Amino acid sequence: MAGRTLEPMLEMYLFESSQLLEQLEEILLRSEKTSRMSEDDINETFRIMHTIKGSSSMMMFSNLANLAHHIEDLFFHIRENKPASLDYSMVCDLVLIALDFFRNENLRIESGEDSDTPEGALVDRIASYLQQITGRAAGDDTATALYSQHPPRDQKFYVRQEKQELVQINWFRGFIQFDEGCEMENVRAFTVVHGIKEQCEQMYHYPEDLFENQECSQFIAQEGFLMAFSTRLTKEQVEAQLQEALFVKSILLNDLDETGFTEAVKELERRSKPVEEAGVDSGNSSFVSEQENTEMETIQDTVKSLKQSMITVNINKLDRLMDLVGEIVITESMVIRNPDLAGLQLDNFSKSARQLRKLTDDLQDVVMSIRMLPIGPTFHKMQRIVRDMARKINKEVDLKILGEETEVDKNIIDHLGDPLMHLIRNAMDHGIEEPEDRKSKGKPTKGNITLEASNTGGDVLIRIMDDGRGLDRKKLIEKARLKGLITKNDDEISDEEAYNLILLPGFSTKDAVTEFSGRGVGMDVVKSNIEKVGGSISIDSSLGAGTTINIKIPLTLAIVDGMQVNTGKSLYTIPTVAIRESFKAVEKNLIKDTDDNEMIMIRGNCYPIVRLHRHFGVTPKTDSLLEGIMIMVENDGKAVCLFADELLGEQQVVVKPLPGYLVRYPVKTSGIGGCTILGDGSISLIIDVTGIIYRTIQGGSV
Repeated sequence: MAGRTLEPMLEMYLFESSQLLEQLEEILLRSEKTSRMSEDDINETFRIMHTIKGSSSMMMFSNLANLAHHIEDLFFHIRENKPASLDYSMVCDLVLIALDFFRNENLRIESGEDSDTPEGALVDRIASYLQQITGRAAGDDTATALYSQHPPRDQKFYVRQEKQELVQINWFRGFIQFDEGCEMENVRAFTVVHGIKEQCEQMYHYPEDLFENQECSQFIAQEGFLMAFSTRLTKEQVEAQLQEALFVKSILLNDLDETGFTEAVKELERRSKPVEEAGVDSGNSSFVSEQENTEMETIQDTVKSLKQSMITVNINKLDRLMDLVGEIVITESMVIRNPDLAGLQLDNFSKSARQLRKLTDDLQDVVMSIRMLPIGPTFHKMQRIVRDMARKINKEVDLKILGEETEVDKNIIDHLGDPLMHLIRNAMDHGIEEPEDRKSKGKPTKGNITLEASNTGGDVLIRIMDDGRGLDRKKLIEKARLKGLITKNDDEISDEEAYNLILLPGFSTKDAVTEFSGRGVGMDVVKSNIEKVGGSISIDSSLGAGTTINIKIPLTLAIVDGMQVNTGKSLYTIPTVAIRESFKAVEKNLIKDTDDNEMIMIRGNCYPIVRLHRHFGVTPKTDSLLEGIMIMVENDGKAVCLFADELLGEQQVVVKPLPGYLVRYPVKTSGIGGCTILGDGSISLIIDVTGIIYRTIQGGSV
């Protein structure tokens, strides 16, 4: 049982810690830019460290708790003394290093290792800096010399020591409710008790057995958590302490005299029996009066009006839900397109089928919306990369973020982090010039990188723009030719093809190998990672003015609208977003180029013809271009005409990955993007338009 209790606690600890660290990093980077920290930012940083310290201590991660405690010391001094000449850049440096330490330890914990990396060196740096800004000698006693008002080390809440002796014992009773759907309310109640009990003379709470009784969490979620305690802290200090706990929705704290405290304790002791026997009629208890219930309802109404109801769901459950919706779509198709129904006049069935399709579409839309997340957090992670790298290569760079509210499927977002990191690093290392060079060119010494996202139909367009030196077409071609990466003549290579050379494996514009680039790896990995999620990448540049990299990715990979075609006995699905038009060929428009490749003229433009039966090696019903159907498909401004026997109609399909034994083949040039199960149980291959165009037009090389 203990193991089952610890596992969700650990999972919740890692999740909440990750959220807090991201929030802290955003505060620090913003503060460093403005060279100041607002009072709210200081208080928020203090609260985050206080929360991490308490939860790490509860989980017995002593190194993390100790490090958080020392950061808390630092920000306590900043908050209380407000030093006028504080070097916020140094503060941010120290805390960001600590933040990396927390993240690395969390990764170790997540992978099943112990969190035992020594934190001593980092703690010493923070303590040394704190001694420096307080003007104390390094040998002074830590608890008193750094600043006289600092409380003892084992204290969980900071109160001026000289005032404690004047404060008499105060008695309180408290009623706490947590956010709906936050889960593990018993653990959260334990965190509240753990955070304040060391400053209490006496502490009583209900439910009492927070871990032993399995009904505690449900009871606290429904009825709230009750406390009675005595302490030297004032009411304001207690409320501030309790507010620091995560997911606390409302707190009702009442002053008591000694007699009232005794009665409250007796009430808690009377109630301290198994929760299932206590029932849920706590509203009638004398512990919470009718007036207090009214106050609590008012507080809850206010909170609900200000706060959106949220719930945290494991991504594996969403993946399973998406799989089930996909199966429902397939089953619906199997029912409606059942061959046994062919030729029958079934008006009522058709009406029911249309209603079923509508409900299925609505269900799919809802599930898709659940999986959609704003791309903003992924973009904001790039701020840290820009900040750290600018310092190392002595460049001044400002990162602008646009369209951060654009939503993308969770699985696609997970694949975007590494490509964006490589592109940002390349923009800084290759694109942005040194401050002196920019000044000599009449540019501002501080370079600009813009990260922008926007919706374009069924895709999301991500643009990485810099105002740096741009790409030199001539040098790119020369370097590629030296490495044997191209065979065409210079005048046969378009600007777009020349810029796309940097995406080839082994290509680098850097002559010297540095920490960040020069080995010819990175951009080809970016391209392959983006193509794995059905995306494409293109480059545009202007020498001396900057470079723009465009990434187009689908909103989701799970379900797509497709056009069914057949060639012989084989069925294929072409994504409708890639189809420009379909038509019957006319003989006068059919031509051949000098290499005997088949082409077709459409409105003055010439397009290559790809016979699907030849591409996939199947036997067609007809070999005549005049009898079959042409489907023009395009990607990134390039287009080809696919030739098939006939169109079968449009259908929504569930994308299934290719079997493992096929993945080893080069999917990029195979023209297969996956497969789907049709209504009659047959399998249709999903055409990878990007791959076919790549193979047809570029032939795998420039």
